[in-house]
Amino acid sequence: MYENFLPDRLAELRTQKGISARDMSLSLGQANNYINTIENKKSLPSMQSFFYICEFLDITPQEFFDENNSNPKMLKEFIEEAKKLDSTSFSHILGIMKELNKYK
Repeated sequence: MYENFLPDRLAELRTQKGISARDMSLSLGQANNYINTIENKKSLPSMQSFFYICEFLDITPQEFFDENNSNPKMLKEFIEEAKKLDSTSFSHILGIMKELNKYK
């Protein structure tokens, strides 16, 4: 189970960003197949490379490993926007979210 988490999560987050494995590899200063080797479970990144991957994806390592957060970048943006709302608007949005979650 856990041996698949990192490669699968990397593929999920990279795809959300809309970038190919090749382009991400090159952007990280690695060989063009670097990300593919991780996603295909042939290797794991070093800790330093993992931090670069998180930086590239614009997420924290904690967000990377949060299995319940399917879209960490969007959630971060959502929270930043929610902080700008007044109490009434915030309450309305929270109510909408709770109502939507009833139908999941």
